Amino acid sequence: MSAILLDGKALAAQKSLELSARVAALAQHGIVPGLAVVLVGDNPASKVYVRNKKLACAKIGVYSEQHTLPANATQEDLLALIAQLNKRTKIHGILVQLPLPAHLDEKAVIAAINPKKDVDAFHLENIGSVMRGDARFKPCTPAGVMELLASAKISAEGKECVVIGRSNIVGKPMAMLLLDANGTVTVCHSKTATLAETCRRADILVCAIGRAKFVTADMIKPGAVVIDVGMNRDEDGKLCGDVDFAPVAEIAGYITPVPGGVGPMTIAMLMDNTVCSAEALL
Repeated sequence: MSAILLDGKALAAQKSLELSARVAALAQHGIVPGLAVVLVGDNPASKVYVRNKKLACAKIGVYSEQHTLPANATQEDLLALIAQLNKRTKIHGILVQLPLPAHLDEKAVIAAINPKKDVDAFHLENIGSVMRGDARFKPCTPAGVMELLASAKISAEGKECVVIGRSNIVGKPMAMLLLDANGTVTVCHSKTATLAETCRRADILVCAIGRAKFVTADMIKPGAVVIDVGMNRDEDGKLCGDVDFAPVAEIAGYITPVPGGVGPMTIAMLMDNTVCSAEALL
């Protein structure tokens, strides 16, 4: 492997130390940051994500609560819970774990969260502020990617940046953050006719398409920065990303592993948003 590894696990550990210090400073003012996580149903992957968030809170001294509703919970049940959490001064961040059961209106649920407590940055008000470039909170995964780039002193300014994927959670906000950093951004998706050709122009390539080993070595510009946001299972059931890691690592200049790359930074940035929400009270 010739590419330099962008180690999200190590950077997240460093970020935790910084956040612990900020939490300690808040304690001097009688403030303990609080995060409420809402889980509807018993999706196994969602339960793992929620557990990891709880562990991250404990590590840096953030108070956390988990509220679990049954899979058949009504829209009214969920909205009532969110309304209650909006009012509680002990709670500075509210996160509703997605995806929700199909009968629930995800957009209405997100809209019900107080935007000042929307630490996922999914509320329309917060999405709009990301578009303006003055976000209160930045979406956690794209923000984690930007931290990884900064840690390696990789600037997007003047660079050709390509994002594969146009989801509201990763692809679209990722493009906005790169654009805000003065990158020249192209967003590719399933309908892009010249995908491989476009990828080969990228100085920074962010892959968030959700298809195992989709990005191959012949799609990479020599020396490019390759950020793999995917989390998939290969034919052997092993965790892998959207990038065919070993061959791509021979071409790229920098690359993130899966696991241990973007994933830990997503949780780190969720913690950062929660602490920021508490700090806004000072």
